[in-house]
Amino acid sequence: MTSEHRKPALFGGSEFEAFKGGEDPAQISRLAHDTASALLGRVRADPDPGVIDRLIEYTDLHGIDAIAELWSRAASHSLPGALWRIYLLRALIRQDPEQSSFLFQKGSELSVTIDPVVAGATSPTGPKEITELADQILRGIFDGDFAVALERAAAFCRIMSLGAAAEADDTESDSAQRASEFTVRANRFAETASEFAICAKLWRTDSLD
Repeated sequence: MTSEHRKPALFGGSEFEAFKGGEDPAQISRLAHDTASALLGRVRADPDPGVIDRLIEYTDLHGIDAIAELWSRAASHSLPGALWRIYLLRALIRQDPEQSSFLFQKGSELSVTIDPVVAGATSPTGPKEITELADQILRGIFDGDFAVALERAAAFCRIMSLGAAAEADDTESDSAQRASEFTVRANRFAETASEFAICAKLWRTDSLD
């Protein structure tokens, strides 16, 4: 995920479609920041479990498009940008939990850092476990330490990047196209991990707005 924010699709070779928006970029930016701040502030002030459950399940019922219209154009190192990426990450995992869990497990086995511990997935990580992890990370932005939730998301993406890069190497001799698709995924996950990590640091210094 780069500065161009698009509809969720598998981290593959195809590009995401750009969202159309209003004519006033400044107004769109204000709306994104205002809604992100208001939502997060209200829920964190009174973290009712039922409300949080509905926020987590919102995109399951209404799709990711409504969230994207609010936050997908925000800068990557901003509160709405961070929220968009968290929701998008969850949507991507739920879109293909089998492959997501496969890449995550592969990346976890290759990792030489504490990222698997930080991400907090149950091992071994199957489709059910990785879906639950996505929900836990999203829940953490509402009823836990927001920076920790972002750091978990960053660790998750770094592991996925490792797994996708390894799969690219493993499939290169059989299919150059498939290897290229996994390389693209690896790069996107790595970039998104960096964005989450920067947002976490900004949050800790009250600089994420």
